[in-house]
Amino acid sequence: MDTGINRDFSVGLEQLRRRFERYRRTRKVRSRIPEGLWDAAAKMAGTFGMHRTAKALRVNYYALKKRVEQNAPSVAATSKPNASQFIELCAPAGRCDCTVELEDACGDKMRIHLQSMDKPDLAELGRSFWSRRS
Repeated sequence: MDTGINRDFSVGLEQLRRRFERYRRTRKVRSRIPEGLWDAAAKMAGTFGMHRTAKALRVNYYALKKRVEQNAPSVAATSKPNASQFIELCAPAGRCDCTVELEDACGDKMRIHLQSMDKPDLAELGRSFWSRRS
């Protein structure tokens, strides 16, 4: 039976897929997937992504997502949708001539054009912009 899955995935994911198939052949009807298999699936999802892993293992995407979040609660609890990524801005040596644009989650924007200013404190500018409502 061809499931339409690209067969070039890693040996680890292929081995886990075989473990799931072996479990399915020997299980009792309507029995739960063992925790060991779920833990291995969650680990694979961290490497290959949830969609690809769920499709390869023939498990419910949302059930796998729940397991991944349970295995990494600190990451799931601290990440926010549409959260900005940290970008370090190194101040150039000497004089600076640049434009900095900041935007918060509400869509408020601030544009700062810096001309001939010695080493601006961009971190403090960002902090003051994003903390003005707290």
